[in-house]
Amino acid sequence: MKCKKCGARASVNMRQHRMALCKEHFVEWIPEQTERFIKKYNMFARDEKILVAVSGGKDSLSLWDILVRLGYQADGLYLGLGIDGGVQYSSESHRLTDEFAKRHNLKLHVVDIEGEYGYSIPVLSDISHRGKGKPCSVCGLTKRHEMNRIARDLGYDVLATGHNLDDEAAVLFGNTLQWSSDYLLRQGPVLPSKDGLARKVKPLCRFYEREMTAYAIARGIEYIYDECPYAEGATQIFYKETLNQLENSRPGAKLTFYLRFLEARQSGNLFIEKDREAAYNIHPCERCGQPTSAPELCSFCRMLEKAKTVSE
Repeated sequence: MKCKKCGARASVNMRQHRMALCKEHFVEWIPEQTERFIKKYNMFARDEKILVAVSGGKDSLSLWDILVRLGYQADGLYLGLGIDGGVQYSSESHRLTDEFAKRHNLKLHVVDIEGEYGYSIPVLSDISHRGKGKPCSVCGLTKRHEMNRIARDLGYDVLATGHNLDDEAAVLFGNTLQWSSDYLLRQGPVLPSKDGLARKVKPLCRFYEREMTAYAIARGIEYIYDECPYAEGATQIFYKETLNQLENSRPGAKLTFYLRFLEARQSGNLFIEKDREAAYNIHPCERCGQPTSAPELCSFCRMLEKAKTVSE
């Protein structure tokens, strides 16, 4: 198979686009398309400061690499979650992220959750009794809280995450199965800033996971290959596997599924309550100042309070 641009032997075949590219043109095509998506969805401007949430994985490190190549003001944020076990997951992901930042002379902010609050994610999950034995919900709550806090405290205009198409399609699939209208209302490439919440963007939302893997390898980006040790049996993985079966039979199915949802959402053709978010009374948490709809303390601070009570 030949490269569509130069006729040389292709390295990456993208059936959903009916296009194959050589290594050189593929690593040019990804940033070009990213720039197109940034402009299409009005994610951010050239003069805005971007904080990239980096985990040591292929997607977040590739996103940081792409934004820097495109000339944006992009710094990184790594959250040390204290998830290790046999694969030393957090230690290795931190090492790879730190090495990437040093290699490219980039600024990396590091927040160690245990050092900041006294508990690692697994311990916090155990003593707060959230997540039914798996720390995924505690991890998600903590990351959302800390990413928004750091973006606000350090004066960044926008928070960028490395969610790819496979991630977005799996979330959409699950929310559609459950008809979770609150989540459907908020899903998209851009979540605007509101009531103390940072603007959140997903510049890679239209790239397949295999495309980002190919990009990371072509660019020589060293990333952590292991999944989080708590990911086994996760619902999201099951949804991804289900959608992969559909994609194998119908190339482009995931992209069509996601894009048609965005079109319906923009045109107002989703049969969900569009004003539901307006019903929430958002105000600052009395302890940390982060936005919450709870009467006094946000979910994160209530979790910490419960953990401290149990451990005393």
